[in-house]
Amino acid sequence: MSDQRTPISGSRAISVLIFLFLSGFLFFTSCNPQKKIIKAPIKEEGADFLFKKLKENEFHYSGLSAKFSAEYKNKGKTTSFNGQLRIRHDSLIWVSFSPALGIEVIRISITQDSVKFINRMNNTYFAGDYNYVNRFLNTNIDYDILQSFLTGNDLSFYEDGKFKASVNKGLYELSTAERIKLKKFIRNSSEKLRVLIQNIWISPETFKITLANVKEIREPNIELSATYKSFEPVDNQIFPRKMEFDISADNDIHVEINFSKVNLNPVLTFPFKVPPSYHEVK
Repeated sequence: MSDQRTPISGSRAISVLIFLFLSGFLFFTSCNPQKKIIKAPIKEEGADFLFKKLKENEFHYSGLSAKFSAEYKNKGKTTSFNGQLRIRHDSLIWVSFSPALGIEVIRISITQDSVKFINRMNNTYFAGDYNYVNRFLNTNIDYDILQSFLTGNDLSFYEDGKFKASVNKGLYELSTAERIKLKKFIRNSSEKLRVLIQNIWISPETFKITLANVKEIREPNIELSATYKSFEPVDNQIFPRKMEFDISADNDIHVEINFSKVNLNPVLTFPFKVPPSYHEVK
C-alpha cells in the first residue's frame, strides 16, 4: 500500500515527538560519499584500541543548535515536519516542532531528571519525569542516551563495558552483552537499572560510529538501529546531516532526519512558558 502523507496532528504529533527524541538507544553513523572506498582488507585491532579511537573522535561542544526536517513513517502513512534543536551539553535538550507552514505545534524541554512539553494544538502541557515516557514507550531511557543519540557520541554515564572487537564487511565492530549505568549517575532510588546489549560499527577512516543497534536487556524484543549519512564539517569537526532510525517491535517505525544550519557553541536560550489557559496532561 502506498504512503499517505498527512500533516502532523493531535495525539500522533505527541507520538512522533516522544519517539523521535526518547527512543534513545540509538547511535550515530558516518558515511562520507567523498571518501575513497577501501579496497584492501582493514587491519584487525583490539577492542581497547578501537574504543580509545572512538572517544578521541567524538563531537566536542558545550552548546549546539540546528534546524532540521524529518519524516515519520508508520502503518503506511508519512508525517512530515520541521524543527529546531538546541543542546547545552550534559544539561538540557530543547526542541521545537512545526509543520510545513512553520507555526510551532510542540515544544519540549528535557533535563537529566525531567521531561516537559507543550502541545499548542490542543492547549495541553506535561511536566514530569522519565517514568511517564518509559511507560508510554515500554522501554527505559535517560538523558545520557538521548544526548548521545542527538550528537553521535558514545555514552558518558555508562561503564565502558567488556567489548569484543571484530571486522565486519569493511568496518570495525564493537559488541557487548552488558553495559551498565554507573552508580554515580543514578539520580534516585526509583530509577531502574539500565543494562544495554550493544553493537557498534566504526569507520576505519574516521573512527566515527557508522552503524549501531541496541537492545535493552529487559526488553529483548525491542530493537533500535541507526544509520547516518552525509557527514559534513562543523568548525573543524564532522556532523551527520542525514540520519535514519528504525524501531523494530510490535509496531515498526521509521524516521528520516535532515539537519541544516548546524551551529557549534552559539549563545543559546531555552524558552519554555506554559500559557495560563493550558491544562496539564496526567
